[in-house]
Amino acid sequence: MDERRRRWAAVGVAGLLLVAAGCGASGPSGSDEGASTSATSEPTTSTAEPTTTTAAPTTTAPPAELAPAGEPSDVVTGLDAPWSVVFVGDTPLVSERDSGRILEVLAGGGTRTVGTVGGIAHGGEGGLLGLAVRDGQLYAYSTGAGGNRIQRIALTGGPGSYGLGEAVTILDGLPRAGIHNGGRIAFGPDGMLYAGVGDAGQTSRSQDLGSLGGKILRMTPDGGVPADNPFPGSLVWSYGHRNVQGLAWTADGTMFASEFGQNTWDELNVITPGANYGWPVVEGIAGAPDFVDPVQQWATSAASPSGLVAAGGTLFLANLRGQVLRSIPVADPSTSTELYRGTYGRLRAVAVAPDGSLWVVTNNTDGRGSPRSGDDRILRIPLA
Repeated sequence: MDERRRRWAAVGVAGLLLVAAGCGASGPSGSDEGASTSATSEPTTSTAEPTTTTAAPTTTAPPAELAPAGEPSDVVTGLDAPWSVVFVGDTPLVSERDSGRILEVLAGGGTRTVGTVGGIAHGGEGGLLGLAVRDGQLYAYSTGAGGNRIQRIALTGGPGSYGLGEAVTILDGLPRAGIHNGGRIAFGPDGMLYAGVGDAGQTSRSQDLGSLGGKILRMTPDGGVPADNPFPGSLVWSYGHRNVQGLAWTADGTMFASEFGQNTWDELNVITPGANYGWPVVEGIAGAPDFVDPVQQWATSAASPSGLVAAGGTLFLANLRGQVLRSIPVADPSTSTELYRGTYGRLRAVAVAPDGSLWVVTNNTDGRGSPRSGDDRILRIPLA
């Protein structure tokens, strides 16, 4: 077993104990996706030592790996800088970064506007970003005048007629800038809401436990601090991140996150509570005892990893600058297979649809890609 796999084995065991989504950078304050702007203030958090909560690992057989079982086909075309897709039952909802619109993808094809998230302060990589759904409520990560925020929005109506009701801000004042806004949110298997928050161009935030920048956060559906978070009184779940835009959990409860590097290495990490992933002290696999190494890394010119999803025994990872979908076996996440390189341009998000197919969101109309006829689009890929 080589050194990288020894690291994976050590980190993977810790993950199993936790059963509790065009980008070259250009320097310390450089952008994964655009030019720099000034950042705003943010809330503070506790700096207490982490506590430890563990549970017994599972012994069930891992699910089978999945692979494409047919050619991709268009679900919908003509989207404007789409960022995230989620499902309310069988109904897909899509966020558009710059317009602030939530779109419903109709069963017969096309879209209709569900509503527009208010107070969006679009600029650079900011705007309406990640979506999540729980108990008929829509959660949205977006950029407002006072910083990035997470809102819970009531959904009205039903399939074919969804609308947006009252929006309640459950967390605000997250650091924002024209770059490194993070933005991916997802509910974990523990029912808690997780959020990737970027360093917003200020690298010192990532190692500062008094800042929510450069972190993965874990909160209750109301935005509260769970009692078993690793730092008492703090939303911080893990730190030392630069710009996390992909979150996923495998069947055994292991949490993975994809992260933009600076000039050298983009990363795939196994996330454990209270762990330090090294940014800005290290980038990529460093073998430093104080930091957790990624289980896989790629040159920033070949990746820029954004959305991430687990499907059976496989992780699928959308890449922007690399213009490729990567298939990563959960049993050995130090390896990956490239799919569709350059065929569909920049890829922002991936999701598993209720029918088990993989949906892939392109991102060629965000000002950094080269739009093709019909862009942007959502592709459907059957899996087997």
